[in-house]
Amino acid sequence: MVFQPPFPPYDPTDKSGFSYETVAKRWPVILTSIVDQLHRENHDLHLRPPIDGSDSAHSEEESLRVEAKITEGKAIIEKVGKLKYEMARDHVMEPIPMDGEAHVDFYNSELENLAKASKDTWFKAPWLYAECYLYRLLRSYFVQTTHWKDYDPFHAQKLDVFAKSGASIYGIAKIMHELESEKGALESDPSTLKVFFQEMIQMCLWGNATDLSLLTHMSLVDIEKLQSVGKEMQAARKEFIMRDDQDKVWEHLTTVKNGRVDFVLDNAGFELFTDLVLADFLVTYTPYVSKVVFHPKLIPWFVSDVTPPDFNETIACLLRPTSLFTTSSSSSSLLPSPEQQQHLRKLAERLRQYVSEGVFAMSVPGGTGLGGGLTTTAPTTAITTTTTTTMVKTTTAATTHSLAEFWTAPVPYWDIETYDRELWELLRGSDLVVFKGDLNYRKLTGDIKWPSWTSFEEALGPLAGSFPLLSLRTNKADVAVGLDKEVLVQIEEKDANWRVNGKFALISFLGKEG
Repeated sequence: MVFQPPFPPYDPTDKSGFSYETVAKRWPVILTSIVDQLHRENHDLHLRPPIDGSDSAHSEEESLRVEAKITEGKAIIEKVGKLKYEMARDHVMEPIPMDGEAHVDFYNSELENLAKASKDTWFKAPWLYAECYLYRLLRSYFVQTTHWKDYDPFHAQKLDVFAKSGASIYGIAKIMHELESEKGALESDPSTLKVFFQEMIQMCLWGNATDLSLLTHMSLVDIEKLQSVGKEMQAARKEFIMRDDQDKVWEHLTTVKNGRVDFVLDNAGFELFTDLVLADFLVTYTPYVSKVVFHPKLIPWFVSDVTPPDFNETIACLLRPTSLFTTSSSSSSLLPSPEQQQHLRKLAERLRQYVSEGVFAMSVPGGTGLGGGLTTTAPTTAITTTTTTTMVKTTTAATTHSLAEFWTAPVPYWDIETYDRELWELLRGSDLVVFKGDLNYRKLTGDIKWPSWTSFEEALGPLAGSFPLLSLRTNKADVAVGLDKEVLVQIEEKDANWRVNGKFALISFLGKEG
């Protein structure tokens, strides 16, 4: 039986809430960006030169394939344009077509329930359901084609923002290099280790600031400000952490020996890089963690969420950084110095080694493509390994993709045990599950209108106590719990938009019962 919270969910019927702004303004911008990207793709296909060579039959076959892909691209553009038109006019949300991928029946049955309550239109449906539905519907447009099944309409945006993160990436690589000289001190002094751990946690927390679902147009200067690292920046941001359970997390970790940490991922690019760096710190410099599992989304999700191809590409990009990253916010971007390149290369090679050895693993096989299928041939940028699933000992290559399907269902996480017992059992075996970002926080709390002083434990519903749980979240939606009433009054006076502008953050921890 699913959990029924005592308060209603957020929805766009409240025009003062962020959900209304999302439907009215943010989603149309995102849909327009998809249309623009597809126009560019079709334009490039149209300009592609014919295949040279004597095999005219092959050349003609390729021309027909390109023409068919362009035609399908135009059809997707038309569907997205129609969707944008209907969304703006609060039309009824149509059932998702049976496209062969996960959760269609789930989405459509919930849509039927919403229709009975006259809440099945874009400006009346619960915000969390509608936003998940939107990205699952978009996926159906691509998966029903022949030539666009494996296409991520947000990939170019993700890669562009990642490319602009060079200054911050090289800066973090330098910090990790300098940390090596401190390894002896860290081993002999747990209090020093705790200081570095808290810096890593904050780096990972604020790395969530570069969220493409909110920031669809960012300058290089904007990105560098959001990604700034270092002790001074961390100290300045500490006053913006409205709930800070860093001490509780550390106290828990010190009770673990050679344990496993799971990351339920959020954004690709720079944020994923910070997740990898935190994981590297835990494995390389502490005695508490020896294995890390990363949980991606199987389909393009909320613009910038990590998919399996994104995970592989990120490490590949770190191994050849000069072909991607810029290091200066000036128009004449500087090439990284040999020392900077050496620092990042050493870090990237250690990350690659951890992946190849199974110390780092995704919850799905390394060659998993969009939708959950295994790619027939791994791309040159992919990290392929037979040990990718060693962390998940009870699964096989034929079934491990199912461990990622739940993350794109329109379901609060308090119902994991009900809807995905296998995933719940896997997480129960973890020594710490880290939920990254705003969407994961919304799903942890059901995106419900909890009073903000509601305890984090209560807002987690039946999930509370199932496993040690850490949420790292910069505030980009209305829901927020576990806050002190006095802190709330102070923050409200300082910034009325603290719930949604990404300037404030929550570090929320709850241990395992028993």
